[in-house]
This record gives sequence, structure tokens and C-alpha cells, in this order.
Amino acid sequence: MKIVSRRYAEADRHRLVEAGVHPLLARLFAARRIASKTELEQDFSQLIPPAELTNAGRAATLLADTIAQRKKLLIIADYDADGATACAVGVRALRSFGARVEYLVPNRMELGYGLTPELVDIAARGAKSGKPDLLITVDNGIASVEGVARAKQLGIGTLITDHHLPGDRLPEAECIVNPNQPGCGFSSKAIAGVGVMFYVMLALRSELRNRNAFQHDSEPNLAALTDLVALGTVADVVPLDANNRILVAQGLKRLRAGKGKAGLAALARAGGREVARANCFDLGFILGPRLNAAGRLADMSLGIECLTTDDEGRAANCAQELDRLNRERRKIEAGMLDEANAVLAGLHEPPGASLTMFQTGWHQGVVGLIASRVRERIHRPVVCFATSNSNELRGSGRSIPGFHLRDALDLVSKRAPGLVLRFGGHAQAAGLTIDGKNLEQFRQIFEQAASELLPEAARLRVVETDGELEAAYHSLEVAQMLEAQIWGQGFPPPLFCDTFTVESQRVVGERHLKLRLRRNGQRLEAMRFNSLEPMPARVRAAYRLSVNEFNGLKTVQLNLEHHQPT
Repeated sequence: MKIVSRRYAEADRHRLVEAGVHPLLARLFAARRIASKTELEQDFSQLIPPAELTNAGRAATLLADTIAQRKKLLIIADYDADGATACAVGVRALRSFGARVEYLVPNRMELGYGLTPELVDIAARGAKSGKPDLLITVDNGIASVEGVARAKQLGIGTLITDHHLPGDRLPEAECIVNPNQPGCGFSSKAIAGVGVMFYVMLALRSELRNRNAFQHDSEPNLAALTDLVALGTVADVVPLDANNRILVAQGLKRLRAGKGKAGLAALARAGGREVARANCFDLGFILGPRLNAAGRLADMSLGIECLTTDDEGRAANCAQELDRLNRERRKIEAGMLDEANAVLAGLHEPPGASLTMFQTGWHQGVVGLIASRVRERIHRPVVCFATSNSNELRGSGRSIPGFHLRDALDLVSKRAPGLVLRFGGHAQAAGLTIDGKNLEQFRQIFEQAASELLPEAARLRVVETDGELEAAYHSLEVAQMLEAQIWGQGFPPPLFCDTFTVESQRVVGERHLKLRLRRNGQRLEAMRFNSLEPMPARVRAAYRLSVNEFNGLKTVQLNLEHHQPT
């Protein structure tokens, strides 16, 4: 592991300070390639116009015609937080526009991912209100060639809204809205599935305006959906480019003002958080996992109902059940992680360019989390498999910077046709299905691909920090200021690095270390979560400045993430 400091242009830092940005924030923003205060603006007027998203206008026309003809719409959702929030955005917006719309979400364990022919058959048998006229996919569909073909056979149209990377062949849908499809010039390629659906709804509202569909003050306020967009965007861990930061900022603004959806407020309460102080951490680590728990262990319909109901009592009941499922998920994950760690401990050689893992009894809804945990430990691309209801293995992979996971799976599928039955995803995360008897063949060919595609320089873990933090900034006020900003994937939260003397350390909560550190005469309270490894007497540590709240008292605390002895 190598700890380095991010570089920044002093001219950019100075320009931000001159524009009124706090000196510490100016340094942090400059290190994230922000050159002027205008790049930090979070007003709706700064969003990329919907007209720049290829086929958003076509989708709007298709939907407006369908609504005018009183035809039936059915949203095909996905079973993660991005898919659930995208479905909720679609249901809420379309109903406010007068559409006849329902939703259907596949069970992860039974039908797998996306618009499969089997799911189309279920939809055609009636869903909730009879055979639909138009299927709308959210956060899926770009790889559903067979599913779209089956829908066409049954006389059902398809509108795909997705953000995943396309394969060599696109589905023959009536319309595809995906910023990553060939020829789309939309600059925010990192937009989440919920963001794509939100943009389609913005385009639809514009189309309905042109048709004079709104009377007097009846035009729906789509800004009211930004809390859902913010949750899906952060929970899906997409890079927070300027456009995504605006969407997240607007959503958090609504939550903090008490104008968020009943379900989001209920999820926050279930996690012991105050909505009035909602931040990106809450979205990514409190609300997101509870919502995801439904798709991992049960049926995401529960999560979607939590997001679409305006009944506070019903929202509270849904949130409590989601919280229970999340506790169950944690228990399952802990057991699987113990098994994964035992496998790692038994490896006689350091890992090669990748690692493929499978254990009988692993839960397919949780293997993605295990892949992420193992990836963090060994700093290699990791694919973890679980047995499905058939003889297939369903896998989830997580990658490291410098290795494009979806492209690697594409290479594997080309080198061994038929080995990978289905796959899809992004550079850093992807899913796939293989025949159970072909696990060892996949392991070998994936390792060969990783050996070729993963540069040697990328195999060394490099921890980027924001350098030293001045003693005057070790304060509760500064910690709260930092928490209030928009941080996330591609726009990482501040990580500082200093050298400390460890004065004391003790185990708390059976899994964590509570530390007292000293630096230049200043005593500081710190935590090292999920680690019982004793700290050396003197240490160089990368840490985050955080707010610790206990019995109503708030104090500043350092959360140590990486360390090296000095």
C-alpha cells in the first residue's frame, strides 16, 4: 500500500477562496479538478437539458400518445436501490400525468436480472390490471434482446431506460434511452438509472405542455422527486460528476427541509438518523442498504411500496420490515465473509491478477457484497458465485481502478463462446451467469484475461489523501461543514493524512478499536472500525473527520481507514 497526497492547482484554490469558498473546501475542491465556483452551483438551471439525451424526446412522444389513448403501462423494475427509486419516480410521475401504470419487479432468486422472456410472459398474463400495451424498463433492458423479442411476439411495445453498457447487439425496442448507447452525446455518462428515468419524465412533461395537457395549476412538480433521484444515484455508487451532484444536492435539500417522501423519512428513522441533517453518508450507508435488503433477500416490491406510498403509517411499517431484512442480511453477510476469509487464509500463494470464489450455500443476493469486501482486502478484481435454483451459478464481480470488469467479461465470452450465459454491468461492477460445471474453466480464462488487462502499476494499492489537516480544523464545526457537502464516487469525501502518537487503544463493540491520539500537543479521539489489529506506538494514518453523537452530545472524531507504522 502506498499513501499519496492529491495534487491541485494553486491557481484554482486561490480563485475559489477569492470567490468566497471556505479555505479548506477550496483546497479540497481544487484537488477534485474544480476550477471555479460556478462548477459548484447546484441550481436546476445548471442541469444538462433533457433534449441532449438521445431519444428522450421520442420516449416522451411515445408515452404521451400512450397516455392519451388510455393504454396500459407496466414498469419493469430492477431489484436494487437504483431500480427501485427509478420505478418509484416513474410510477409517481406517470400517475400524476394521468397514466394507467403499474410495476413488476423480478424476484432475484427465481428470474434473475432484467427483462427476460419469462418475465415478459408473466407480464402478459395480466400483471395487476391485464395485459400491458407498453413495457418500460428502468435500470435494465439494454441487454434484454430476447425479452424484447418475446414482448414483440406478444404484441407488447417496449421502452428501455437504462444506463448500463450495451453489448454488441441492441434490443429491437420501440425506443431506447441510455446515455451509453452508441451515438448518444449526453455528457453525463455516469448518470444512474433513476436519473435517466427522471430525465425521461422531464421530457414527457415538456411534451404534455406542448399538447396543453395541463389545466391551470395542475402541472406536476417533478422537483418533488429529486429525493428519490438522490437516493438512487448515491446508492448505486455512480461517479458524482457535476450533473449528478446537482441532482443529489436538490434531493438532499428537500429531505433536510422536511419535504421528502414518507418512505425516505421512515427509512432514516429506522436507521436512527435525522432527516433534517441528511447527507450523502445517510443515503449510501443508512437508507440504501435497507432498501437493497428487500431485493437481496425477498422481493423489492416491498421497497418500491415504501417509496411510492404517501401514508406515513404504511411507510413506517415498510421501513421496519426493511430494517429487519437488513439485519438478517448483515448476519448472512458476516457468515459468508468468515468463510471467504478462511479461504483467503488458506491460500499458500499471493493472489494472481484476479480471484474467483464459490462456496456451497452462499446466498446469491449477498455475493456482490462479499466480492466487494474481498476486493478491498486483496486489491484485485473479484468474482463471487452462488448457486441459483437451477444448475447455474450466478456471480457478482467488483473491480479495482485500471481494470474494466465488463470489458473483461466480454473478452471471456468471446474466447470461450457459451461459457458465460449472460453478463452485464459497468467498469467497476458487473453480474454474470455460468453453468455450474464450468466454474473452473471460467476461473482460468478470467484469470488469463485479468493478467493481460490489469497493468502492473494498478496492482499496487494507492491511497489518495488530501494531505495534512491543520490543527485549527480539527473541530466539530469543520466536521459538520464537510458532512454537509456532496461527496461520493468520483468526487471522494475528504481523506486526510497525518502522523500521530498512539496514547491508548481499547476494543469496543467487540469489533472496533477506540483510540486516543496525540499530534503536536493536541489530543484527538479516534476510531478504527472493523479491525482489532493493535496499532503501533507511532503511526502515519489516513483518516476522515467525522461527527460522533452519543447521548445527544456531538463531538469531533477521527475515523482511521489506513495506517502505516513510522
